[in-house]
This record gives sequence, C-alpha cells and structure tokens, in this order.
Amino acid sequence: MAKIHTQPAIMRKRIGQILVERGIVTKTQVKEAVDKAKIKGGALGQMLVQLGHATEDNVIHALAEQAGMDVVDLDTIDNIPPDVLDRVSPSLAKIYRVVPIKFEDNTLTVAMADPLNVSALDDLRLMLDVNVAGAVSSESAVDNAIDKFYADQRESVEEILSEVEKTTASFELEYSESSKSYDLDTLQQMAASAPVIKLLNLILLQAIKDQSSDIHFEPFENEFKVRYRVDGVLYEMIPPPRHLALAVISRIKVMADLNISETRMPQDGRIELMISGNPIDLRVSTLPTLCGESVVMRVLDRSVVSLDLDRIGLRGDELDSVKRLMSRPHGIVLVTGPTGSGKTTTLYSALNYVNDVGIKIITTEDPVEYDLPGIMQVQINEAIGTTFASCLRSILRQDPDKILVGEIRDLETAEISIQASLTGHLVLSTLHTNDAPSSITRMIDMPVEPFLLCATLRAIIAQRLVRTICVKCKKEYQPTPDMLKLLQLTPEEVEGRKFYYGAGCPECNNTGYRGRTAIFEIMLITDRMSDLIMAKSSTQAMRDLAREEGMRTLRQAGLLKIYEGITTIEEVVRETLAGQA
Repeated sequence: MAKIHTQPAIMRKRIGQILVERGIVTKTQVKEAVDKAKIKGGALGQMLVQLGHATEDNVIHALAEQAGMDVVDLDTIDNIPPDVLDRVSPSLAKIYRVVPIKFEDNTLTVAMADPLNVSALDDLRLMLDVNVAGAVSSESAVDNAIDKFYADQRESVEEILSEVEKTTASFELEYSESSKSYDLDTLQQMAASAPVIKLLNLILLQAIKDQSSDIHFEPFENEFKVRYRVDGVLYEMIPPPRHLALAVISRIKVMADLNISETRMPQDGRIELMISGNPIDLRVSTLPTLCGESVVMRVLDRSVVSLDLDRIGLRGDELDSVKRLMSRPHGIVLVTGPTGSGKTTTLYSALNYVNDVGIKIITTEDPVEYDLPGIMQVQINEAIGTTFASCLRSILRQDPDKILVGEIRDLETAEISIQASLTGHLVLSTLHTNDAPSSITRMIDMPVEPFLLCATLRAIIAQRLVRTICVKCKKEYQPTPDMLKLLQLTPEEVEGRKFYYGAGCPECNNTGYRGRTAIFEIMLITDRMSDLIMAKSSTQAMRDLAREEGMRTLRQAGLLKIYEGITTIEEVVRETLAGQA
C-alpha cells in the first residue's frame, strides 16, 4: 500500500488557524468568513478570498500544509509525458478532478484541487494498481489543465465494457438456495474490481454531463438496460452485457453503504460525490424484481438547479402573487402536481426568498433533497415513527415563523397544519392532485372541515414542467390545423403568432429540447371561493369561479410559453388537459 501524504485527522489544523498563524488573516476576519459561509455555503478558504482577506495562493499553500502535500502550479506546466498522462483516463481525471504530473518509483503524483479528498487517492490507487500521491493546485488551474491535456481524448464505452467483461469473467458466483443470496466475498471482489468502478464512473459522468435527473439500472431476462432521464424523458445508453448487472449493482450498493448480500428486500441509500468540482448527491433505491435488483439513482446536482424565485418560470403577475403569499404572517399555501413536476424546487425557491436572519424556518421532508443554509431541515423516517404529523407537533414547540411540510398525506397531517396556521404560522406544503381546484375536493374528502379550509387556506399553486426549445437549433414553422386542434385552437385565432421547434443538434443530443421551465396555475382563496368551499360545491364550479376572478389555467399558461417561443405545442399538450383550457 502507498503512503497517504496527509497528517492524521486528529492532528490536522484548520485552514483558518494556519492562515492566522501565518499572519495573513485575523481571528475576526476568520469568524466573519465562517458566518458568511454558513449562510451562503462554500468552503472557508473560498469565502476568505471573496471577502478580500486572503489570496487564492494563500489558501492553496494553507491547504497544502493542512494535507501535508506539495504545491504545484499547473499553469506553468506546458508538457506532461504521454506515458504519465495515459495512466489516468479522461473520465477519471474529470470525475476526481486530478491531473497526473509525475511517475517515479511506482508512485504516480496527481495535482488536485481538493487535497482532503483522500477517497479519490484511494480509488485511483485501487484502479491504477500503483502508489498515488497528491499535490495541491488551484481549482481553475486543474480545470484548465484537464481541458488542455485531455482535449482530444475520448474514452470508448465499448472498450471499457470489454475490459469489464474480461475481469468479471474470472469470477464464479455461488448462489445459496438456503439463504437466497450470493457469496459475499465474491460479490465484494466484483464490486471492487477496477473495470467495474471505471464503467460506473463513466456512466455517472455522462449522466451528470447531460444533466440527468435519474439513472435507471434495469436487469431483464436477456439484457441489462441503463437509462437516463433528461428533462423528464428517458434515454437509453449502450447496454452493458447482461452478466455485468450483478457486478455494477453490487458496486452501487457498496458506494451507498447498503447490504450487498441482501437481494430480497428493497433498500434505500445515499452517495455523496464530487464530480468535476461539483458536489453531487445521489439517492439510491433498490427494488427486487423477477430478473434481479432494479436500481434507480436520483441525481441531486445543486449546480444545475436554480433555487431563485425569479428564475423558475413564474410570469411577472404570478411572481408578485407568490411573493405576497410568502410575506403573509400565517395561512396555508399548497403546491400541487404529479411527481417530478418541480414542486420541491418551487417551495425551496420560495423559502430562499423569505430566508432572513430575523425569520425562523423549519422544514420536514421525505427526503431532504438539498441543504438550505440558514433553514432547519428535518428528515422523515416512518420506520422509526418520525412521520410528518409527529414532526410537525415538535416543530410547533421550536418557535418557527414559517413551516414547510413535505406532503399532506392524511387527515392527521392536514389537521396539525391547520392548527399551525391558526396559531400564527405560514405553512407551505404539497398535495398530489391534477390542478388547483381539485385540491379543495381532495382536502374535503380526507375529510377536512370546510370552515377550517376557509379560515386557513390562502392559495393553491398547480404546476407542470415543460421542456424548453434548444436555442442552438430553434426554428420557426407554421403549425398545421391538426396540430392546432390539439390545443382547441383555429388558424384564425393564432393568425400573426409565431411558432417554433428544435430541429436537433449536438448541443441537445438531437432532441430539439434543452432544459425545462414551469407553467403555473395560481388559485387564490377569495371570499366568493370560500362560499363555494363552505357549500362543498363541485370542482368545476370552483374552476369556473377561479377563471372568472382571473386565474390563468395550466393550458393557458402553456399557450403563453408557446407564443413566446419557449416551448412547443407537443409539450403543452403532453403536460396539460383540454379541460384545463
């Protein structure tokens, strides 16, 4: 085993302490940076540089001292020997954010932006079968060097699959009928084999690069599918051979700290990675199927998700309405829509808007998707009795101002949310219904008393996500009468309007779409609407009144996005109903 050039964790000095001892910053400046980093997020060193208290060079040298490594300036290196560069593939360089700079005495020295990422050195040591030592460089220098030295190099998935097949072919799996499981030692060897790690890393890198929201690993009788969900649609990658399913899935379970020998029960886990310098959180779910375990990884990449209320797709009048709702001292605001419609992003953005040192915000979620600085977040765990209802009772004793309840699933959670609203709290939550008016019917069916809804409910926001047209291949066209019929429109009604579509290009993987935006339906609970709620009127009656009072339906909101050249007719038809016109 190679020596890791770091001090034991217990002896490691803090960055702030090192910089203070060197006379670069004062303790007061360190405290200021720590406080700002807690609110805005990010590393202490980065915050000290942003505040102008230290230079990037100061921080790099402090990191090197902390980790017991040398400092290297990659910007001054014009040439790296091919035999050194070839030892680290392009995908590994990007995933671990390292650049190989020297190979001597069976030790490969790599420049890295994060010297405390010891797991990267351990993984490289395992995959490359050599000793690996680290050296510290700046983030920008590492990124520039990767672009410079690996610009023309691409890895073939077929080559990696071939390498994996050769490695795993030597493993003989023994299945125990008594325990209904495979031999643990062999599973661990397969999961730890370098080609399997390399293949999974390449799959993850491609998924992150394409901004996937989910990665599906699906074993069938004669094939092993790997699919990405990008902008709400699944795309299939080159399928690995069927016999590799167990090796790849075992590797995922090892990374997620799951029991790899247990294949009969569903399991849930979490993987935290740094890919190309971005922190990536992967939520892992396994499910036993007839042909093996199916695994889905939910990708939570904060770098591609904007939690800014001004940037989630709200129109000017809608934005004003939401901001007014968030400024209310009490009441209930519901966000509704199917799974994957962006409800959590909308709620997080709304909480970010009101997040202030003078306001206490507590959330209870299942699961907590993103860490929000300055907000207390509680993870639901129903297996041990930590439910939405039980958490909500405790939250009310924590003196909050605004509360997020991940989902109102039952009468008990609804009643406690109403109590919280009546005692002077603004409560935000989600509900699974098709549109805003039907949420009232759903709540009454729970059954929540209509007079309580009238007293507490302030608004219901329904939403959907539609794909946006790729700006690189956007083209104007004239829709046919049949296409307009899908939107219940006539050629006369759209005369003078412009319509666009994406022709397809490398930028959007020839789909014609790049990214998504939300369309909204905001129903405010007015006095007249309260009268209908008290009378338990039909959903249609509530919808008619809401439209009369100015509510823009999901279909109408989608039409505006079409007319503005943001999305297409097909997307709006796919995500909205004709009855919502």
